[in-house]
Amino acid sequence: MNAVENFTRNPKTKSWVKHIHWSCESLPSLPEGQTLIPFGMGGSFGDVCLNDGGTVLVTRGMNRLLDFDADSGIIRCESGASLDEVLRFVVPRGWFLPATPGTRFVTLGGAVANDVHGKNHHRAGTFGCHVTRLELLRSDNRRLVCSPVENSDWFAATIGGMGLTGLITWVEFRLRRIRGTMIETESVKFRDLDEFFDVTEGSDEKFEHTVAWVDCVTRGRGIHMQGNYADSDAGGLKPHGDPPFNFPPFPSFALNRFSIRVFNQLYYSRQLRRKTTGLQHYASFFYPQDAVKNWRRVYGAPGFYEAQIVLPHDSAREALREIFKQAARLGQGAFLAVLKKLGSVRSPGLMSFPRAGVTLGIDFPNKGARTLRLFEEIFRIGMEAGAIFNPGKDALMPPECFAKTCPNWKTFSAFIDPAFSSNAWRRLAKGLL
Repeated sequence: MNAVENFTRNPKTKSWVKHIHWSCESLPSLPEGQTLIPFGMGGSFGDVCLNDGGTVLVTRGMNRLLDFDADSGIIRCESGASLDEVLRFVVPRGWFLPATPGTRFVTLGGAVANDVHGKNHHRAGTFGCHVTRLELLRSDNRRLVCSPVENSDWFAATIGGMGLTGLITWVEFRLRRIRGTMIETESVKFRDLDEFFDVTEGSDEKFEHTVAWVDCVTRGRGIHMQGNYADSDAGGLKPHGDPPFNFPPFPSFALNRFSIRVFNQLYYSRQLRRKTTGLQHYASFFYPQDAVKNWRRVYGAPGFYEAQIVLPHDSAREALREIFKQAARLGQGAFLAVLKKLGSVRSPGLMSFPRAGVTLGIDFPNKGARTLRLFEEIFRIGMEAGAIFNPGKDALMPPECFAKTCPNWKTFSAFIDPAFSSNAWRRLAKGLL
């Protein structure tokens, strides 16, 4: 067995590792009672791609372009293709991803299975909103082509289905037309959470892409970033390059409350004026962390945990204050905390996470029992505020939070392939089934 990691390095697992190289292949045979889960690039912040004691099926060998219509922007690729590879192909042809997470180093299969979303959720919804068809390979070797009109129930279960309904072999989806690679941006500093809500009032109507970095150490100051594709061919159609920096191995003790406070102060102070405007290449606007390869090393060997929560608008302000207060009380700081208002565009996915409200995505270094205690507080605060949590990003969510977050879980469970399982499903469904 091999050690298998997700992006956060938590939890620690060992699994049998098998590879699949072609979308036309059958699934590998497994010993009696053993389960498998698809594994793309290991970019998950949660444990949906882990299967401790079982098999992980590495899909990166399936990364071929299968079809592309340059007029309509419909593209079909094998599920192991990364968003990075798709962008390198489509950007020079005047197209872009319809919705993208904060990294391009995830596979198409992972993007569908976790129904990822990005800075334009209020306009475009999730990635699953733009999927036209996909093929699902079940463990009995049945192949199902699924779409909103064909095997539509399987289509709904697979989008946001955490890889449990079978192996996604290929994905077909709609791209977005672009004229150039530049984004017209506007960045506005805010002093606290009250000012965040003032600054963001009406921004979703004016900007296609919005997101804020927030300093939880100071309990709420930050920078709100918003942008639209430039209405010109500024920058041409040259795609991004490779990451220019590679983060070295980093001792975990170097990341502490003091160093996080210093980083956050420097990041906040780098913008001298309250409001700035400019042009940014899509790579620096959508994927700032991808500029540093292996940036997760900043957390050291213990890794980190992430929570992503969506709060109702009427309770968001006080709940966020309480989360930041508890983080301070427990001596936990974060330099990567993201605030955004999500829109009402609903995904076709039965288990899809995003919905209207205010979302906070926040990473905390793994400091053992102290960190686990903080997450208990976050779950408590969220549940009292009527929040939901992202099962694809959270490796600590208890079953009661999952049942509230995904009320369709009973319907969904009927579509789970009997040979598929994961750390996440065994944890989330414990006591529910």
